[in-house]
Amino acid sequence: MTSVLRVLLIIGGGIAAYKCLELIRQLREAGLSVTPVMTRAAQQFVTPLSVAALCGEQVRVEIFDPHEEARMDHIQLSRQSDLVAVVPATADLLAKMANGLADDLASTVLLATDKPVLVAPAMNVRMWQHPATQHNVKTLRHHGVHFVGPENGPMACGETGPGRMSEPHSILSAICHFPAQCLLCGRRILVTSGPTWEPVDPVRVIANRSSGRQGTEIAKALQARGAEVVFVTGPASVALPPNAQIVAVETADEMLYATRAALPVDAAVFAAAVTDWKADAVRGSKIRKSEAAPPNLRLRENPDILAEISQLTETRPSLVIGFAAETENVIENALGKLRQKGCDWIVANDVSAGSGILGGDENQPVIITENGENQLPRQSKAEFAGHLADLIAAELLAQ
Repeated sequence: MTSVLRVLLIIGGGIAAYKCLELIRQLREAGLSVTPVMTRAAQQFVTPLSVAALCGEQVRVEIFDPHEEARMDHIQLSRQSDLVAVVPATADLLAKMANGLADDLASTVLLATDKPVLVAPAMNVRMWQHPATQHNVKTLRHHGVHFVGPENGPMACGETGPGRMSEPHSILSAICHFPAQCLLCGRRILVTSGPTWEPVDPVRVIANRSSGRQGTEIAKALQARGAEVVFVTGPASVALPPNAQIVAVETADEMLYATRAALPVDAAVFAAAVTDWKADAVRGSKIRKSEAAPPNLRLRENPDILAEISQLTETRPSLVIGFAAETENVIENALGKLRQKGCDWIVANDVSAGSGILGGDENQPVIITENGENQLPRQSKAEFAGHLADLIAAELLAQ
């Protein structure tokens, strides 16, 4: 990305279009480059001359401009900016975006772009709440389009409610923070989380003490940076990350199958506390205390999911991260696990008695690679998730 953030500003045809003049002024004062595209309807509310004067650039309006389209200008416009912002995003524009329509320059640019897109919706409250609009919004969010607003408030039509376009300063803030939100745009990342349950009989299981909190926070942090997350989770006790592709499993075998099915991915974070052993034979009926003697439970090893994925060839993620919950010799044991499994990084935690780490809200992680170790201070699992997501983004961008 260049040192100056280049914004392609598509101005839609709504009464809120007049706010774009102030938005452009603020963007330019912040040092951003603004290339404007206007729909025909937008010209009914603001003039191309005003927009061009503030942007310092020609306004593109028509797709059938012989001077511009001779060099496929709609393709160049879609590729030469760092970010596409649609302000205001009318119900019509959202519908075109969601359904792949391209009947004017603005919608054609939006269909042709490979850059992140931010929209600031503005419309009547009933239009915003209409099932068709909400379906389009859901589709666009699924496709990775980012939203700022709409806000609740009075509108030009005299009604009050959700549909009012966000103020220019809020849109400016969203645009300026957008590079961080797009560090992982276009990346697909697998996260495993929670415990696994290995049945002994129909009512009893062997399990690890894991709430799934750390895996969930990692998934949310990756999503906040634009990644598409496949979230394979055992029976966790925390809320699942919104908008992730959720695959719920119980056993280690099921988790391995779901993990393989998720490939290929750019990176894989194995935060799940997978049970190392399972019952050699699962009883078909409940083991009763009234039996003559306590049952002799025979165990066998579960599949080593981290090792299996780390040692793949064609479909191995370019970055594989494991977790090590240790009660002693934390660094030495985690480094041994790193080498044994063949992963790229290991996140080690001291979960000895009294640490409050396993199942708690905090951890005190050490990130270990073959090049050394990075000891981090005790922090919340959400804080660590953000730190780890930034490291993942930097590693993938460097590859």
